[in-house]
Amino acid sequence: MSFSEQFLKESIDIINKLDKTELEKAVAILKQTRENGGRLFIIGSGGGAGHASHAVCDFRKICGMETYSPSDNVSELTARVNDEGWDVSYVNWIKGSRFNSKDCVLVFSVGGGNADKQISMNLVNVIKHAKEIGAKVVGIVGKDGGYTKEAGDAVILIPTVNESRITPHTEGFQAIVWHLIVSHPELQINKTKWESVS
Repeated sequence: MSFSEQFLKESIDIINKLDKTELEKAVAILKQTRENGGRLFIIGSGGGAGHASHAVCDFRKICGMETYSPSDNVSELTARVNDEGWDVSYVNWIKGSRFNSKDCVLVFSVGGGNADKQISMNLVNVIKHAKEIGAKVVGIVGKDGGYTKEAGDAVILIPTVNESRITPHTEGFQAIVWHLIVSHPELQINKTKWESVS
């Protein structure tokens, strides 16, 4: 079997193992957040930050949902990292945005963060703050889900089907899952361009 065949076979295995009930639960939370006048804050580091920027566009444009990401403002983020430190940069940005109990956080992370091992503490601190004030937390994560899976309200775990490809599988399927979510009839209110052209 070639590498391409193996990678695509593993991708099919992941699709078959995705928790569809948790996916529907995430959609319901996001719909409720929008109906209650809440906002969505999307967080991630590295590839997750790239996903966050793209997903902000999709949730705003396709779902009509007020959505932001702290990593979209490089000037403020780098100032906070320089002055306050990486671990609290995201949570302080969110506090400055009047983040409240009607709002929701969406986490993109390969490992989901780990408070004991001090991994991805910028994400862990946002999740802790969200839970402290009663905001919802949704996640799309890999490996064992980490702190996001432990504390989140609806967390889609990208199943591990090959220990040597956790990161590419997780980041690849994060994009598929969030596009599923913004295309879900419970959330999508605007057509995407190419589907509206005859």
